[in-house]
Amino acid sequence: MRGFRFGVQARTLADARGWREVARRAEDLGYDVFCMPDHFDQGPSPMVALAFAAEATTTLRVGTMVLANDFRHPAALAKEAATLDVLSGGRFELGIGAGWQSSDYHSTGISLDQPGVRVERLGEAVAIIKGLLAGETVTFSGQHYSIDSLEGLPEPVRPGGPPLFVAGGSQRVLRLAAQTADIVGVNPSMAAGVIDNRVGPSSTADATAAKIDWIRESAGERFGDVELHSRVHVATITDDSRSFAEALAPALGLDTDEALASPHSLIGTVEEVVDKLVQQRDELGISYIGLSMDSMEEMAPVVARLAGT
Repeated sequence: MRGFRFGVQARTLADARGWREVARRAEDLGYDVFCMPDHFDQGPSPMVALAFAAEATTTLRVGTMVLANDFRHPAALAKEAATLDVLSGGRFELGIGAGWQSSDYHSTGISLDQPGVRVERLGEAVAIIKGLLAGETVTFSGQHYSIDSLEGLPEPVRPGGPPLFVAGGSQRVLRLAAQTADIVGVNPSMAAGVIDNRVGPSSTADATAAKIDWIRESAGERFGDVELHSRVHVATITDDSRSFAEALAPALGLDTDEALASPHSLIGTVEEVVDKLVQQRDELGISYIGLSMDSMEEMAPVVARLAGT
């Protein structure tokens, strides 16, 4: 059974001093990974901010959760990832996905192609990035990218490059992730381009189990080497979990029981949350838990109980 890891995702930036303090606090509380999302309307540039977080800490890993593939050329991203990996002493995790938030595309004029096209482009990008991070001289000719005898530099700390994290909620993305990634982020479907009550049906425990079946089938013999991740969007410690979930559930398109059981929520006492995570790992295999910065302190007792176990 894989040990638990906990990541915390930061979105807002005050100044350099405050940013370093937040990263150090995450490290002190026992979080394993300090992560950044990738949206034009939220917070700082992820790769630059993560470099500052890595410089301020000693054991805390830093990672993207996750970069939108359409915003960067894979050759440029591979170089940035290798550089950050070297400068952090091998503490970087590269998370990437097909892109989903429609406002990112509309506000910048970047073309929001059909999901199938974006996933196809992501698959090509992953192949290029993996080759470059492995130190290969890459030549690639695809529908979306063309690379001609490009050497992957600098050389990352870990042979083969930093761990690759591919996340998504669709069958196509998850099957791609299962075949190529070290870490698979099992997300709700974001096909609507926003997070609202349309997300609910794909965020239930049953829907997540079906996604993990796709991953297991596509990963084949390598499934045991794949780490499964769930991003928790609602996390709170409370003595009245049912009332909290009852008030929240309609906005997510769920009923109360579904909201409580979803892998994307953690609602209850510390003991209840711990029990849920252990049961969820036993049943679904999810051991890497992603939390929001606004729940970092509140969930610290859970992290203290489970991290590494």
